[in-house]
Amino acid sequence: MATSATSDQLLVVIDPVARRTDGESVRIAKDVLSAGATTKVCMPEGPDEFARVLARRGARRPVVVGDDRALLRAVSLLHRQRELAGCALSFVPVGGALSVARSLGVPTGAVAAARTVLDGVERRLDLLVDDSDGVVLGALRIPAVAPQPPEMEAEGEAAGRPWLRTCQTLVRTLVPARPTREPAPPAPGPSRLRVEVDGVTLVDLGQPVEAVSVTPGVAGLAEVEVRPLSVGAEASLLRASGRTVTVTGTDFRYRADAGVAGPVRRRTWTVWEGALGLTLPGR
Repeated sequence: MATSATSDQLLVVIDPVARRTDGESVRIAKDVLSAGATTKVCMPEGPDEFARVLARRGARRPVVVGDDRALLRAVSLLHRQRELAGCALSFVPVGGALSVARSLGVPTGAVAAARTVLDGVERRLDLLVDDSDGVVLGALRIPAVAPQPPEMEAEGEAAGRPWLRTCQTLVRTLVPARPTREPAPPAPGPSRLRVEVDGVTLVDLGQPVEAVSVTPGVAGLAEVEVRPLSVGAEASLLRASGRTVTVTGTDFRYRADAGVAGPVRRRTWTVWEGALGLTLPGR
């Protein structure tokens, strides 16, 4: 369901990482938003101040300027305060880690994202909420897959900005190469997990698995995929949909959005249908 996101008063909360990472995009976003609405701009210096600013928003519609972590921080705060239902959140992605923003359909250019804040529509999106009150906006993966290196993320951003690629190339020629670091730890091996969807076992502890992914689907359901360990021929994916997903195992970690959590031995995620109101393009 979509409703108009038009609002005359905006609370623009600019994450400090965004200011350090891409001050020019922050400036552009501020200019576009200020030209189209009455704005109050806040620049918190840390998580505590970020939380206080968001809590004192009053009747203003909050607009978060930052990367995926800033968006997740805002959604988590509003969820813990049980204020998501009555709050339409807007987001201008700025920074290196923007994969969650892309997956949600938020434009990643500063101008396009700011115009979406002004002219877009509020869409209600499903969330995954775990039994410790943690929130997942996008994909959940077990075991925790290593994140993309920051330099590779930056390369992706530079693909659409030739001037940025030129600057990156110049920096590489001027800055001495970093000393070789110790090799990264090996990727996690096969896991033995019990995965239950709405109380029905999809895979049990006796079957080693290579990976498990859980994503919010449609109509209040989560989409679950389990890849069993292949021996010889490639193993077929196991798929199921449901409102609750419980994973049990021995000290497993999982990647949710921009962070890694765990180790835990049991965790249950429940779909909260339409819990997040996010401003997205009207078409």
